[in-house]
Amino acid sequence: MPTAARPRILVVDDRDDTLFAMESALAPLGYPVDRAATGDDALKAVLRGGIGLVLLDVLMPDVSGFEVAHYMARLEQTQDIPIMMITGAGQDTALAAKAFELGVADYVVKPVEPWVMRTKVRYLYETSLRMHALRERLRAYENGNGDNSAPPAHAAPPQPLPRPA
Repeated sequence: MPTAARPRILVVDDRDDTLFAMESALAPLGYPVDRAATGDDALKAVLRGGIGLVLLDVLMPDVSGFEVAHYMARLEQTQDIPIMMITGAGQDTALAAKAFELGVADYVVKPVEPWVMRTKVRYLYETSLRMHALRERLRAYENGNGDNSAPPAHAAPPQPLPRPA
């Protein structure tokens, strides 16, 4: 039986330097990472499937991060993918409130310390994998499949999060 590929983290930002910095910060985690430079490309990527977490810039020139989050929340296929919105617009409670109203999992203001980014991403990604595994087990149970005790191949064993130094 083929093993399922681990879901990818989608990093979305209209600036190449920011994409590179976020990918570099996440590299020590060893998770598969994809990138998108526009909101439109981000929507295409999540609709293709295989995304377990989206790191989404708030302000982009074509389709904003808010529009991407709104669209993802409306579709059954994408509504359970956690979103971490990241902004360079500074502390703005109205933007943060709007993000959380859309159901995002986290809202972060740039610049973000790399260890903070890794800690938040690891938590959201691993939680997403566990939720996916539970959904698969529930689906197998509802379909009457006999052996539903094993999680999918891409589900990582639970591990405690490291404490920051």
